[in-house]
Amino acid sequence: MSEEFEKNERSGENDLFSKAVRAGKRTYFFDVKSTRGNDYYLTITESKKRFGQDGKFFYEKHKIFLYKEDFEKFLDGLNEAVNNIRENAPPVTSVSENNDNGSEKDVNFEDLGN
Repeated sequence: MSEEFEKNERSGENDLFSKAVRAGKRTYFFDVKSTRGNDYYLTITESKKRFGQDGKFFYEKHKIFLYKEDFEKFLDGLNEAVNNIRENAPPVTSVSENNDNGSEKDVNFEDLGN
């Protein structure tokens, strides 16, 4: 049992494990938590630093709750989508988070359709 797990288990907190993955301007958090009934689930949080009109920064967050009964279907769908991208996407010649005019790329998921 990990030290972090033991600490959280003793203190009664529902956070059992946490892993942060930095990817460019985004950070992804994978957090294992438990319900009051001691059933485990996963939260996946995307966090991105944004700047308001006043120039102050804030973090925009998007969270997914994934329950263990859905793990296999979720992983199957994720693997299928990633494999499709690997097989069909055009090759990347350079990795850049900026477009030609130097501004940040912004994708609205609503624009992607169903």
